[in-house]
Amino acid sequence: MIEVVGHTAVDHICKVSHLPTPNTSSSVLDRKIFFGGGAANIAAGIAVLGGEAALISAVGGEFAGSDYDRWMDQLKIDKRFFVVPKSNTATAFMFTDTQGAQVTFFEWGASCAFETEPAPKLEFVHMATADPAFNVRVAELASFASFDPGQDIHRYTKEHLQVILENIDILIANQHEYVGMCRTLGISHADLVKQVPIAIETRSGDGCQITEQGTIKTIPAVTVPCADPTGAGDGFRAGFLTAYAEGYDTVTAAKVGTITASFVVEHVGCQTALADRARMETRYKNQFGPLSKPEGPRRA
Repeated sequence: MIEVVGHTAVDHICKVSHLPTPNTSSSVLDRKIFFGGGAANIAAGIAVLGGEAALISAVGGEFAGSDYDRWMDQLKIDKRFFVVPKSNTATAFMFTDTQGAQVTFFEWGASCAFETEPAPKLEFVHMATADPAFNVRVAELASFASFDPGQDIHRYTKEHLQVILENIDILIANQHEYVGMCRTLGISHADLVKQVPIAIETRSGDGCQITEQGTIKTIPAVTVPCADPTGAGDGFRAGFLTAYAEGYDTVTAAKVGTITASFVVEHVGCQTALADRARMETRYKNQFGPLSKPEGPRRA
């Protein structure tokens, strides 16, 4: 079981002519509403791949019985929710220009519950976007933990990051988030990756870089038509965590993550076109060769 901590959200994804500067406007070319939230995206990706996923999240009073709620039931996600009846489920407003640059506005809504709820003790947990102090408490209690700061990186203090880095096994973030963490911590990129056993840096079209025990390896991206980059990182995490939990080595798991991310970007919406096991293995074989059998489930 992979336990994922963080946001469940409703995504409003907009294509715009350009990203405006302050006090100016832009034309919305297209707008759609999708299921989202970094943690929920990852849990859904794991479930579609055939893995077992638990989602520790917060939702508003309108969530129960909603289409999103039924979708999670269909995927057999173990929903461990903090329910805040008078709040909205978190909502993301994402604006992507014609060149692929993106800006996101995020309404926390029910996710504010993370600030006061007690942290559970978890065996194999991935901490996605959520309240920094809650993630600190989760990291301190977890048997095995991975972490990505996501769009909430601006909420983390130096102290938050220091405690989390001391207690995690894997750090997964994109190149912009690495810069942000280095700035907050006041250290170099090289010093940051030394603080964790495994550091993975996703780099959009340039694939990802893995630093493990002082060795650096690069995995190329999969070239596919990109309809929308939103959710690619969550797709990567879902694939990586599923494969890693099954017992695959870090490099192979990262290749699986790269493959699963490629399916996400082909369609608008973070959970619109998640890869099942058969589709993932077919594309993996075409890109990297046959996927071997894992050694066996990894223990926390």
